[in-house]
Amino acid sequence: MSINISLKKNIASKKIQNHILFCDENFNIQNLKKFLSKNEFQYISDLIKSSDTKKDILFFEINSKKTIFLVAIRKKLSPSEIESLGGKLYNLIDNRKKIDYLINSDSANNKIKNFIGYFLHGLKLRSYKFLKYKTKKNNKSINVSVYGNKNYFSANNQLRFKALEEGTFYARDLVSEPGNILHPDEYAKRLKYLRKFGLKIQIYDKKKMKKMGMNALLGVGQGSIRGSYLVTIEWNGAKDKSKPLAFVGKGVCFDTGGYSLKPAKFMEDMTYDMAGSATVVGLMKNLAIRKAKINAVGVVGLVENMVSGNAQRPGDIVKSFSGKTIEILNTDAEGRLVLADALTFTEKKFNPRFIVDLATLTGAIIVSLGSEYAGLFSNNDKLSNQLIEAGKKVNEKLWRMPLSKNFDKLINSKNADMQNINYIGGAGSTTAAQFLQRFIINKTPWAHLDIAGMAFSKYGGAINSEGATGYGVRLLNQLIEDNYERN
Repeated sequence: MSINISLKKNIASKKIQNHILFCDENFNIQNLKKFLSKNEFQYISDLIKSSDTKKDILFFEINSKKTIFLVAIRKKLSPSEIESLGGKLYNLIDNRKKIDYLINSDSANNKIKNFIGYFLHGLKLRSYKFLKYKTKKNNKSINVSVYGNKNYFSANNQLRFKALEEGTFYARDLVSEPGNILHPDEYAKRLKYLRKFGLKIQIYDKKKMKKMGMNALLGVGQGSIRGSYLVTIEWNGAKDKSKPLAFVGKGVCFDTGGYSLKPAKFMEDMTYDMAGSATVVGLMKNLAIRKAKINAVGVVGLVENMVSGNAQRPGDIVKSFSGKTIEILNTDAEGRLVLADALTFTEKKFNPRFIVDLATLTGAIIVSLGSEYAGLFSNNDKLSNQLIEAGKKVNEKLWRMPLSKNFDKLINSKNADMQNINYIGGAGSTTAAQFLQRFIINKTPWAHLDIAGMAFSKYGGAINSEGATGYGVRLLNQLIEDNYERN
C-alpha cells in the first residue's frame, strides 16, 4: 500500500467526494460556508452539536459517496503537534474503501508557517508499513490532493520534508529486516548504493580492522560465519573544509547475547539491535538528498553476536583500537565494545566538532525511561541542551542522565584497564555510558543516546506504525538545522 500526495492551486477533481477541511478547536464551521453547500453546512452543523468535540478530527458521511472530514486546529500548535494531526487523519482513512481525498488548504485559516507541509509530513510518516515479505500484496494506493493558494510551501521545504521521510523510511526498512537477510555482509553491501546520492562510502573489513587493532569490535563478531565491518559515510556539503559533525551507530545485526545467552523469550526482537546504525544511515541519506550545507560523517560498526566454537568467552581480555584493554565479563554487553573502537576511530580520523553515538545499548534505560524518552549521557552541556531542544521540536524526547567519576570504580578491572559490565549491579545505563566515555580520548564534545526503548514500538505512535520507528533521524536533522547548518 502506498500514499500519493499532489499539490495544486486549483481544485484537483470535482469527482473526488472526500473532502478534508480545517476549522477552529471548537469545531466552529462558520468560516467554511464557502466550501460547503447550504444543505451540507446545515447537516454538519446539526451533527456537531451531538459529537465529541474533544476529538481532533470528526468526519461526516454526507451520502454513500461523499465524506467530509473536519480537522480542528487548536491554538498554539507546534510543528510536531501538526504532524500528529496528519498521523491521526491517516489512521481514519487507512482502512476505508475510499482512496481519493481532497485537502482544502484555504480552509486552514492560521498563520503557522508550513502548516500544510507539517500536516502532510505527519500523514506520510504515519503511512509507513513494512510489508516486504507478505505474499499477499496490498496494492491499495491512497491519493491525497491538496488545493488552494494559502499555506502553500516552497520547493525547498518540499525537498526538506521528502528528505526526512526518505531518511526515516530507510532507517525503518533496515531495522525491520530479519536477521537472516540483513546480516553484516548484506548491510555493508547495501551501504555501497548510497554513493549514488553523493555520499562517500568506505568499508573496513575484518582484515583491515585486524591490522588497525580494532579487537574490541572484532571480538563481538568472531563467533559468526558472517563478516564484521566498520563503514564510514561522508557528506561534504560545506564550501570550506570545516570539521565534520560525527554520528556513530551500533550495528549489531542480531544479538544472541553470545555465551551470556539471552532468554529465548523476545530474542526475535534482537533483529533491531542495529537501530543505532540505521538512524545514522538514515540521517546521512537525508542530508545528501536535501544537499545540507554542512560536513558530516556517519560511522557504523556492523557485527553479529553469535554462539559458536569460535565465539568470545566471558573472561577474555581484548586490546581496543585506543590501546586500552578490556576484560569481557559478559558477552551480552557487546554493543559498547563495538562503539568503543568506532568512537576512538572517529575521533582520531575525522577530528570532528562533536560526536553523537546512538545505540540500543541497555535494557536498564527502558526500566528508567520506558518508551517516552531516550537516555542522554554527555560530557558537554552545550551539546546536551541543543539535543534536548531539538528533541522537543520533533517530539523525539531525551532525558539527561548522570555521568560521574564515582561510577568509574564500578567498571575498573583487576585484570585489565576496565571490564565491560558493572559486576556489582545497578546503574546499568550509566556505567555503560561511563565505559564509552573512556574511549573519547581527546575530550571531543560527545553525547551518547541510549535508544533501546525508542527504536521499536509494539503499539505504534502518532506518526509511526507498529514496529521500527526511525527514532533519531528527525532529531539529529533538527539539531543540525538549528545549530550548525549554514544558510
